[in-house]
Amino acid sequence: MVARIRRAEPADKAELAKLRALLWPEITPTDNRAEIDRYFMSEGSGFLPTVIFVSQNEGGTLTGFVEVGVRSHADGCDPTRPVGFIEGWFVCKSSRNQGIGKQLMLAAEDWVRARKCKEMASDALIDNLDSQQAHEHTGFEVVDRCVHFRKSLR
Repeated sequence: MVARIRRAEPADKAELAKLRALLWPEITPTDNRAEIDRYFMSEGSGFLPTVIFVSQNEGGTLTGFVEVGVRSHADGCDPTRPVGFIEGWFVCKSSRNQGIGKQLMLAAEDWVRARKCKEMASDALIDNLDSQQAHEHTGFEVVDRCVHFRKSLR
């Protein structure tokens, strides 16, 4: 299936919020909407720009998204150059295994290349095997595995 891939528009806010909530359920709806509003107010501009691409089915419903930005560095990448970074990548379960995730990733890669980045980085939770396989399927390679710790100081 070939989905329509395009930049997110303000009219997509409600549907985009639903998709982001599926990827990041720990973010409150209020914070989720605020992040989306900030994105559209800045139009992804700034010192380290970002963009959101969405996939849309024939009926006009959003089926996925990728949020990509430019970072000053990323683990496993050349530390002397900025790098594209996948901040979030999601395709609805009913639309998976149809090449939509790959189409979204290709749009992200083109956008990053246009910003003179030579590498793209991303991450996935250590127990999210579906995400790890999707990354590897689109050409990413594992550069590190890490367990993060925190300690509350009272």
